[in-house]
Amino acid sequence: MGFTSLVPPPMTADTKTFLVPAELDGARLDRALVQLATGLSRARVKRAIDEGAVRVDGRPRAKGAIVAQGEVISIEGAASDDGATPPEPDASAPLVVLYESAQVVVVAKPAGEPTVPLKPRERGTTVNALLGRYPEMARFGHNPREPGVVHRLDTETSGALVAARTEEAFEELRVALKDEALEKTYLLVCSEEGLADEGRIDFPLANHPKDQRRVYACIHPRDVMRYQPRPASTSYRVVRRRGPWALVEATVHRALRHQLRVHFAAIEHPLAGDELYGGPAAEGLGRHALHASGVRYAGGPAVEAFAAEAPLPEDMARLVGAS
Repeated sequence: MGFTSLVPPPMTADTKTFLVPAELDGARLDRALVQLATGLSRARVKRAIDEGAVRVDGRPRAKGAIVAQGEVISIEGAASDDGATPPEPDASAPLVVLYESAQVVVVAKPAGEPTVPLKPRERGTTVNALLGRYPEMARFGHNPREPGVVHRLDTETSGALVAARTEEAFEELRVALKDEALEKTYLLVCSEEGLADEGRIDFPLANHPKDQRRVYACIHPRDVMRYQPRPASTSYRVVRRRGPWALVEATVHRALRHQLRVHFAAIEHPLAGDELYGGPAAEGLGRHALHASGVRYAGGPAVEAFAAEAPLPEDMARLVGAS
């Protein structure tokens, strides 16, 4: 009588790997892979999962399984696809360096600039600029389309972005990110009326039942039973109040997809300019008012301790009189 082995096959040279970014935290495996593996059709992804060619952190999962930020999805035998096209270096692109060592560089990503290309030969992303100055990053990364970068920031979010300059540093920081050892802080602007000077928001989060673009804060116990959300905790303190706005510093143990935006919307203080979650419009602000203000790492075998701060951008600073 035969049996089926539960040991996953080894990865081969044509295996593609993808790191689950914050914006896909809590997404279904098949939907996440369609977005990450640019050029692979939904049918191709579904067939690969059914055939056992897709693994998450080395283990097979069903197509309806939920993936988490920091997990690594691999697909064996993937056909040649656009996701395998390396970005083009752009030495002429502007790049603001906040911290640099032989192992790591931290740069300030401006709002409106994508972290990585979504299409072949796309330019104008942070990765294009990084490769233009640090060509060694092309040798490693989560996949060929994301060389060097340890994590992403949403296109509209500005602030500190960490990239590795050696493969050893990349592997160490990839694990540190997953284990919550890479500390990140954020600044945001929201309505100040009725907002406590400090607080903690502990609503668990789930995919929105009717809108895939959004995340849903499960405030009522029946929602927790219905949607099986993931735990999420945000601590904050008000840094400055000016007119109708508050500048808030927020920290999270592990940021889930849209966590800060959803949590502040759930306490009726959505971020300024955040149309998706009902945030109020603000003059001179063409995006949601969220900024990755700092990053710190205590150090490890391949990476020395570092810290970097990204100054508050002018569009947010102007709202709260901090410019």
